[in-house]
Amino acid sequence: MADITKEQVLEKLKTVRGPDLEHNIVELGMVSDVFISDGKVYFSITVPAERAKDLEPMRLAAERVIKDMPGVKGAMVALTADKKAGATTPRPAPAQAASHGHSHPHPHAPPQPPRAAKIGVPGVKSIIAVASGKGGVGKSTTAVNLALGLLANGLRVGILDADIYGPSMPRLLKISGKPSQIDGRIIVPMENYGLKVMSMGFLVEEETAMIWRGPMVQSALLQMLREVAWGELDVLVVDMPPGTGDVQLTMAQQVPLAGAVIVSTPQDLALIDARKGLNMFRKVEVPVLGIVENMSYFIAPDTGARYDIFGHGGARKEAERIGVPFLGEVPLTMGIRETSDAGTPLVAAEPNGVVANIYREIAANVWKQVIGTPQRAAPAIVFE
Repeated sequence: MADITKEQVLEKLKTVRGPDLEHNIVELGMVSDVFISDGKVYFSITVPAERAKDLEPMRLAAERVIKDMPGVKGAMVALTADKKAGATTPRPAPAQAASHGHSHPHPHAPPQPPRAAKIGVPGVKSIIAVASGKGGVGKSTTAVNLALGLLANGLRVGILDADIYGPSMPRLLKISGKPSQIDGRIIVPMENYGLKVMSMGFLVEEETAMIWRGPMVQSALLQMLREVAWGELDVLVVDMPPGTGDVQLTMAQQVPLAGAVIVSTPQDLALIDARKGLNMFRKVEVPVLGIVENMSYFIAPDTGARYDIFGHGGARKEAERIGVPFLGEVPLTMGIRETSDAGTPLVAAEPNGVVANIYREIAANVWKQVIGTPQRAAPAIVFE
């Protein structure tokens, strides 16, 4: 059987009515770029944020018609919200639009409607992103111990592994197997150490190379966020991939983040990269809750002596320089590495230890920032 094409998918989606009940979702320009891989179809449908719940049947209808197509093994369809959302009249084709002979908008054109609010995650009060400008700074280890620190401080906590390309939560939290589903759609998160956990690592084999493009990443991420039975959580910690790419933009644009925690090491090079992450979140109007300095100093296992092998205090100085909170410094110890590799994070393995107390203090500092941070309106991110 011939491979399924984007054109065939779009043709099929023309049978799904849009919110105006007159035109289909393709005519209304609500369908994102369609990505097809290994017989699975990925796309998103843009809707007004405030109508997301009402329009869930439309998403299900789109998913169903595509799944029923011959040659399709599965479909992943997400609802997303942006400033183009909720169009109720068909968009002109490019040729029609060009025929007016104007390359600039009319000077008396009506103003654009205000951008809709972001769609939250049911049951989740606050979402915190843990990010870094580069890999290798211990971001995932920090994220998991921060989540366990928040839990130890009395909060209901979940963790989402948003590192689509290199998911590490299954190993860090010693969780194997595949999650179950409710009604064949809503995913039940895995659980260990009292944390609810979702990761792409539960859905694909560990050695699988993930070669995904933007729309596919966005659909997978939003599905892992919004189609998971998180229950009632005070906070969902999101372990972001390193750098500034599709996942970071999707999270900033589509999700009401309470703020971002930046993880860095003391060296100047890592701080330069951390600065890129900080600037990205500021540009998209996500509050920066503060900086954690990881691998801040080395404690010799035999003598307990402290050595500043990477320099010291760089992240604290950087936080002061740019006016964001400094959340704390985590030492480089054999215990952190060994417990991470074993899937028994230090806050869970040695809850009363020195380093666990450091993570709990960082968690308390983060939470203090969250409860003092007003929710922001969604930023407009426009790609020309």
